[in-house]
Amino acid sequence: KVNMSDNQNNDQLVKDLLKRVEALENAAPKDQLTLGVMSGDLEHTMGAFMIALGATTFDTEVDMFFMLRATAALVDPSKAKQDMPDAARALQPSEIKFDLKKHNAMPLEELIRNAGELGVRITVCNLSLDLMGIKREDLIDYPNLKFAGVATLIDMCSHSKQCWFM
Repeated sequence: KVNMSDNQNNDQLVKDLLKRVEALENAAPKDQLTLGVMSGDLEHTMGAFMIALGATTFDTEVDMFFMLRATAALVDPSKAKQDMPDAARALQPSEIKFDLKKHNAMPLEELIRNAGELGVRITVCNLSLDLMGIKREDLIDYPNLKFAGVATLIDMCSHSKQCWFM
């Protein structure tokens, strides 16, 4: 003979377990990579975009957060004002450009274009732009470009399986 209270207890136990599983699934990090990019030199910037593109091949969502000198790497030379501070200009050593051509590697501009086409999101730190003397209108045209504060980076990291800083 089956006791009704046992069935009710089991039903309640299953409901409670389903709620707990749902809560765990909602709290679990997404299949997402957050890249904090802090250096604006060509090697770090190219490396960050190469990693971002590599992650997209695994269907991983990618958020890049540019801050401090890295914001200079997003300046569009055709838009940049002549009076922009030297600190805001990204360096591109000629020997790196030579090696890229020698090995048929993508230049930075192409890496950025591909990242935009693949849905890599870029967020630029508002304070860093101010510190570097860079205006929003001086930046590259990018389909997923946003502007925010460091709290956004913290939020991105809290929802990502992986967080890297370069």
